[in-house]
Amino acid sequence: MRLHWAWVVAGVSFIALVGAASFRAAPGALIEPLRAEFGWSTGTVSLAISINLLLYGLTAPFAAALMDRFGVRVVVTYALTMVAIGSGLTVFMTASWQLVLLWGVVVGLGTGSMALAFVATITGRWFVRHRGLVTGVLTAGGAAGQLVFLPLVAWLSAAYGWRPASLVICIAALAVVPLAAFFLREYPRDVGLLPLGATEDTPPPPSGGAARRALTALGSAARTKPFWLLAGGFAICGASTNGLVGTHFIPAAHDHGMPTTTAAGLLALVGVFDIVGTVVSGWLTDKVNSAVLLASYYALRGLSLMLLPQLFGESAHPSMLVFIIFYGLDWVATVPPTVALCRQYFGLSGPVVFGWVFASHQFGAAIAASAAGLTRDHLGSYDLAWYVAGALCLGAAVLSASLRSAPLARGAEDAPRDLARQGAAG
Repeated sequence: MRLHWAWVVAGVSFIALVGAASFRAAPGALIEPLRAEFGWSTGTVSLAISINLLLYGLTAPFAAALMDRFGVRVVVTYALTMVAIGSGLTVFMTASWQLVLLWGVVVGLGTGSMALAFVATITGRWFVRHRGLVTGVLTAGGAAGQLVFLPLVAWLSAAYGWRPASLVICIAALAVVPLAAFFLREYPRDVGLLPLGATEDTPPPPSGGAARRALTALGSAARTKPFWLLAGGFAICGASTNGLVGTHFIPAAHDHGMPTTTAAGLLALVGVFDIVGTVVSGWLTDKVNSAVLLASYYALRGLSLMLLPQLFGESAHPSMLVFIIFYGLDWVATVPPTVALCRQYFGLSGPVVFGWVFASHQFGAAIAASAAGLTRDHLGSYDLAWYVAGALCLGAAVLSASLRSAPLARGAEDAPRDLARQGAAG
């Protein structure tokens, strides 16, 4: 049986996401080395990370539209190159504004172009059958990047300094460029195929400029209740993952006497279990009401974060390992049902609308990264940040549960069958 080209595209996309995710592993592991060498406060370093997270999100909807306008291959190639340039040039920086420019702006724009809107675009174009499962696998690419690079970044930083760690990230991003350039294809019809599981070809995206399409999709979506419920929940998702745990877990553990390499290893374990959790979430998204899944994920995450301050210690004791496993399973399990809900409510504009929802995710992450850093600088502890994040996650569970009664948004004419099926499953 001949392998459908959709699987080749999915495989290359996964590797590209791993390459782009290499930088996602760096900030938490490099806060302490940068503070030690330059004397910068946690708040200063967190500012650069916050700008990165914010641009990472704000770029996503425009990147999704640019992929429709200029092609996935072009956007992905430029994105990986920007990640490599931004990471490579950090070895020459001497002032905090250079950190903000390179980590914040250059790498933020590059990684934003390879954000989860890219996943929504690939799965929307190439898959009908197994769409939720593939969304989960590709989303896990970010976790795989963390898994592969975080222990390496922490070890290189401890043994040789933070500069070799930045160069490794640069090389990793550049290494993926040839794969993306040679093997990514725009649409199944480019290789004489239909999307996997489809009986007819998908219509082309609307014509027009990328910026105009992104803003038009936002204007239309913003008039609906589902958009704000999804965006509100996903903002809290970003605050409680990338912004707080992803950025500040290592320095928080270091405050309690845990070596940086040990804390980095624990975050890498989060990446291991995140792969499992996200793939299973993608499978469940094909079968269970997505709103119910989201509410469950957020509620469980909130409860676990409220327990975290009591679990820190000098070593990785069993209770902390239980938290790591549990939190890892839940880390980005929210993505497949969120992508599915955007597609169901907003139809062909779903990937671009998801880009805006993802922008809210990174807005929340940016606020949390800075707020947690300032909390640590002024109170001498991260405890308040963990408790606030836990409470917010419980609020996100309420927002997500409300989606069950939200009306179908205008423009989702291609989704009623999926929505009806999920309503029956729920």
